[in-house]
This record gives sequence, structure tokens and C-alpha cells, in this order.
Amino acid sequence: MERAYVLGRSAWRTIEEGNEREWLIGNGIGGYASHSVPGGGFRMSHGYLVASTKAPVNRVLVFTRTQEQVQIGGKSYDLTSQQYVNWQKDGQHYLKRFKLDTVPEYHYQVEDVSIRKTIAMEYGRNTVTVCYEVTGGREHTTLKLVPLFNYRSPGEASEKGNLIFETEQTGKTLKLVPGSRTETAIHFMTSEGEYVDRSTFPVTMATPPYLYEEAHYYKFENRNGFMGVDYHYTPYEIQIALKPYEKKAFYVKCSIDSLDDKDGFAIVREYKQRMDGLVAQAGYGNRFADRLVEAADHFIVHRESTGLKTVLAGYPWFTDWGRDTMIAMQGLALSTKRFGDAREILESFSKYVRNGLIPNMFPDDGQEPLYNTVDASLWYFHSVHEYLRYTGSPEDYRFIEEKIYPQLKEIVSAYKAGTDFSISMDEDDLIRAGGGLDQVTWMDVRVGEWVVTPRHGKPVEINALWYNALCVMAELAERFGDTEPYDALARTVRESFNRRFWNEEAECLYDVVDVDQGHGLLENDGRIRPNQIWAVSLPFTMLPAEKEQAVVGTVYKHLYTPYGLRSLSFEDPEYKPRYIGKLIDRDGAYHMGTVWAFPLGAFISAYCRVNGYSEEAVSAAKEMCEVFEDHLQDGAISGIAEIFDGEFACTGRGCFSQAWSVGEILRAYTEDVLPYLSESVNQ
Repeated sequence: MERAYVLGRSAWRTIEEGNEREWLIGNGIGGYASHSVPGGGFRMSHGYLVASTKAPVNRVLVFTRTQEQVQIGGKSYDLTSQQYVNWQKDGQHYLKRFKLDTVPEYHYQVEDVSIRKTIAMEYGRNTVTVCYEVTGGREHTTLKLVPLFNYRSPGEASEKGNLIFETEQTGKTLKLVPGSRTETAIHFMTSEGEYVDRSTFPVTMATPPYLYEEAHYYKFENRNGFMGVDYHYTPYEIQIALKPYEKKAFYVKCSIDSLDDKDGFAIVREYKQRMDGLVAQAGYGNRFADRLVEAADHFIVHRESTGLKTVLAGYPWFTDWGRDTMIAMQGLALSTKRFGDAREILESFSKYVRNGLIPNMFPDDGQEPLYNTVDASLWYFHSVHEYLRYTGSPEDYRFIEEKIYPQLKEIVSAYKAGTDFSISMDEDDLIRAGGGLDQVTWMDVRVGEWVVTPRHGKPVEINALWYNALCVMAELAERFGDTEPYDALARTVRESFNRRFWNEEAECLYDVVDVDQGHGLLENDGRIRPNQIWAVSLPFTMLPAEKEQAVVGTVYKHLYTPYGLRSLSFEDPEYKPRYIGKLIDRDGAYHMGTVWAFPLGAFISAYCRVNGYSEEAVSAAKEMCEVFEDHLQDGAISGIAEIFDGEFACTGRGCFSQAWSVGEILRAYTEDVLPYLSESVNQ
């Protein structure tokens, strides 16, 4: 079934309009290639090779892109599409078609000369190739390629004075050693053409300094409060001559690993064949599901420190986060039938359990993980349960018993006795967490000493997850011959939860109970947020059917949008309708009305469940999922954004492609929609 995304010239009527669409492909070790559809940089993180020097972290931009110029007779055509400070190049005028067929393809037409440019990464290596297929016209043609190099974090811009490289040309290869990092070398090669040293070009007051691309302007960064001005190093250009009507196929490669003899076109074929295999393995034969299976692959990566798989939380800047991994894993690894990867992910995080906590995040510089999360460890139980539900062989249970179960027991014991970040079981057997400047739930923004959404006390989703974890442990304990009375504790948690969390006035659940107001005064937080939906969507739930129905109805009314759930009711006086502007403004809106895509998966599951998976409910859920088909062709093509504005959920904000956004929509679609479709609904 066709999965490719094809865009025509109407997608880039202007460079500004075209730049709102981007593409990304990953290499399975944390590196990636990403750019705008018109072909230029729109944000600091755009580049053909953002390499991971310590998988999957320590990412660095080394190869920005290639720029092309076509000379036909006495005319010169610049295919560069880029905004600069106070001006721009409109090379997208020669772009007739863009196609994301697992890898991006640019189709250019210049007079009677056609050019197809394809970018692909070598899976498992910090290597990228750019392949060209050129058909000449009536006249002699010269194609000039200018590679742009850098060495910086993808979240920063370069000053021209910092772009210092030792550059060496040998035959068809270049070697560039950044002045700041002599242990790293950038290797570049071309299979065709001649290098021309740009330092030999004549320079006057009216011509540019050819060794640098100056003053790239990234509008995305500028509207978020940054300067958005960048520079790149361009020591050589490559010239390829074509006779009339001659056809040529050639490629360039760039790597921070050693270059080998592998053909660039072979890298393209291997990348696409691998993806075809993953889609076939998932076995859906449904275009929407297949596209999400493909999108899921970029998040599952190798972690060097464990030698196992992990999950990147989002592109372009997040690393592997415990909470995000455990929520996303069901869709990314189980719905896709990548059970071996799921097993590795579970084992990878088991190696980092400390004081009953799994890491909130792994820093980008290889330092010790951060553990400031109460829910990541509880989501871990859910991931284990779902893994066994999908697999369930004696071998799978042995793996859990030997590798994972001891850590699960440690987590329960730590939560009962009390552990870091004021996490402990109270007298009513519910879990309380946080205090002071702690931010330990997924609503975790803190600006200096301003805790935007503290949620200190007993959060609703934490206690829904706590009950779920105890039920999972009760099942495992019975199977493994463990006499610990997890089922008895689960019953008392259920009783306390029903007694403490029901908000009769709003006909839903309190977001947090026992919020400490000081002087021994405890209050309940009645703000309507999406956290309560997990009390209905998780496998083990506590509420009577009529209350589950009421929760879903309240969430639907106050929080539902086509692209996710608002983080706060639009009727709340503190509701923030837009997520844009300076960082402090965005932080203040992040969990105060901003729409998040990932809770929509739980909402769809809960909606279907309380409506008995009726044909009408499943049909509605199908539409809730498939509305994302439009978004998959906007923003980051083939990805689902982290967040959207609360007032009009349309333009993706935050990470342009987020693991739990993709994972949860894929999970809900394949678990709660496809298996229940009647023939009439499926038509």
C-alpha cells in the first residue's frame, strides 16, 4: 500500500509557506537528517547530518546541506531556497515536486534539465548520502554543488569566527577537523566531479566571502525569542559537467565515522527496504496505520551505555525520557510487533532503577540521569503488563521474572516506605508526591522559583497508575509464587480513590487531592485537566461505570480538540489559549490550556470502553484518529507534533515530532479501532 507523501508547488507558493513543512529521517543511534520542504534551513536544528557522538545523545550538526547551482549556456540558476538577514533566495521556484517516500526526494526542473535529489542515512552509522540523478538538455550544462559544514549543537547558532577547520582534500575526499574538537573529524566524498577551492575565487567589496555562507535567518527561532542568525563553512564546491542530453547518477557522502566504499544509491535502497520490512512485519495494510508504523521507527534507537534499545522522546531536541518512553512504548514497539525492541527497552531502563525510581531523563552530555519523576516508574508496570499481553509466552514471562520483576518489587517497596521527591504512600494508601520546587508529574514546568503547575499532593493519574501497578503485581506474584499481598493493598487503594477523588459538583475527578495550603490546611484541586482520563483508560480501573461515563463526558466537553486534549479547561480563568512567543510566555502556557496530542490516545480508549465498543463509538474513534492524516502532511511530514494551541489546535508547537504523540495515536487506532470495525464502518 502506498505510504509516500507527495507535495506539489502549491505547498511552497512562498518560502514562508513552504518552510512550515519539514521532513526528518533517523539513523537508529540518535542522529538524524531534517530540513524544510523548500530545501533551506528554517530552524537551527536543520541539517543533513546531525550526528550522535554517544548514542543516542551528544548530538552535533556537522553537515548542513548541499546547495545547487545550474549553468546552462550563459545563464546561471541558483536552486538555493533560504532566508537571509534582509533578503532571500527563491530556489524553490525550480522545485516542481517533493516526495517523502521513506526518504526525501526533491525534483527540480531548470529549462530542459531535470534533477532528482534524494537524501538518506545509513542505519546504525553517523553517515548521510545525497544522491543525484540528472538529465541534461540541449546545451552543455554544469551543475555546481556547494556543501555546507558546521560543528555545533543543533540547538545553537554559529558565529563566523568560530568556524575554524583544518581542511584537507585528497582525490574525491575531504577531511575537516574542527578546531574546537580535534578528536572528531568530518569526512566527505563525492563520486563525480571536480573539487574547486573556493578560497581561490576573486573577492571584492561587491562579492561574498566564498568560504562562508553568511547570515542564514531562521524565522522559527526568531519568533521564539532568539536571534536566529547562523553561519556555515563552505571551503570547496564540486563541479559536474554534462554533455547535451547526457544522464548522470552520482552521490556525495558525509560522515563522522570512517567512509567506506558503499554506494550512496545502495544506502537509499537499504534504508527503504528496511522500512518496508518493518511495515510488513506490523501487518496492517492500512495506509494511516502503515504511515504511523513508519513514523514510529525514528524514535526507537540504540543506547550505547546499555547496549540496548531506548526511545527518544521527540525531535529535534529531546533525548530518552523515562515517562515518555513508558507511555510511547506500547504504540512504538508493541503495536508495530517489534517485541524484541520492547524487551530491550524494558531491560534498558531496569538497569537504572534507583531508590524505586526510573530516570526522568538522560542528560545530553552523558552525566548521571535525573530522577525527578513520580509517574515514570508507575508507567513502567503498565509497559510490562502490555508487553506480556502482546507476547505472553513462557519465555517472555521468564524474562520478566528474571530481569524486571525484582525492580518492580523494589519500586512498590520504595513507594510504600517513601523515597526521593517526597514520594510516599499515605495513611489512606494513596500516593502523595512533591513539595517545594519539585516538579514530578508530566506537568513539570519550572521557571526559576516559579512552579507553574506544582500539583503537590495526591495527583489523580498517579493514583490511577498506582492501583494499576498493584494489580499488575498481584497477577505476576501469583504466577511467580510470590506471597506478597498486592491484591489486598489494591483493594484499599480502590476504596480510598473512590472516596477521595470524586468531584460531585463537576461530575468528574479532582486533579489533585490533599494539596497542602500551609498551616496544616489541605484542599482539593478541582481544575478540569486531562489527567483523570487515565483512571478510565488503564487496564485496571476503579470507578463505577456511570462515573467513568461522566469523566469521559466532562473531558470531551472541556478538553477535546481534533489534535489532542487541552491541558486545562477553556472555561478556567487561568486558561492560556496560545503557546507562542518568548520562552517564559510559552512556559506559562505549556500546561495551562495548551493542547497535547498524547492524552488523546487514552481518551479514545476510554471513549470506546464506556460506550461498549459500539459501532457508533468505534466509527467516532476512527474519525478522531484519522483526522491526523491531514497533520501528517503538515509541519513535520510523517510526524505528530508534541503540542498545539488551545484555542485553535492546528499548527504544531514544541517538538515537531513527538514519540508519545505518534505512539498513542498508533496504539489507539490499532487497538481500539481497527479490530472493532464492522464491514460497513470500514468502507
